[in-house]
Amino acid sequence: MQLTYKIFVIKNLQTDRKIIEAQAAEKEAENDAFRIFIKHSNGIKIDELVHEINAVVEPAIDCTACGACCKVLMINVKPEEAQRLSQHLELNSSDFKNKYIEESLQGQLIINQMPCHFLEGTRCSVYEHRFTECREFPHLGRANFKDRMFGTLIHYAMCPIIFNVVEELKIRTGFLNEL
Repeated sequence: MQLTYKIFVIKNLQTDRKIIEAQAAEKEAENDAFRIFIKHSNGIKIDELVHEINAVVEPAIDCTACGACCKVLMINVKPEEAQRLSQHLELNSSDFKNKYIEESLQGQLIINQMPCHFLEGTRCSVYEHRFTECREFPHLGRANFKDRMFGTLIHYAMCPIIFNVVEELKIRTGFLNEL
């Protein structure tokens, strides 16, 4: 990717959540049309574009200055992650689960509160020990973006990374030229 392109994207990033929320409301119909556009696009090429754009956008946005995802996401937790964090917090597994985790009848573990127990202001108090789903959000490095577009757009108004990647993707795919 060219340096001038990276600079252009970084200079044009929108990180003000109030502006993002307002623009998201204004662009609801546009985003519905974009979702359909992406659904009919080449998935491999879309993944390449999303990964390329995300490689510029994600490092340029400080998630710890936002913390919005920690306020609204329901996080799945793997048993080994719960064990690791319980050790870090110097709690036995049973006390940790009783305090922080809900377990389904099928054995699925999730954080039992939103906002997350570990959110302090806009920062994670256990950042180095956070769960995999927290580490990987907003999941833009994964394959099959076009199959996850609906879920991604659910978080478009909340996450500056998603917002900026989607807006740049609209430009790079030529979608805006078709409106």
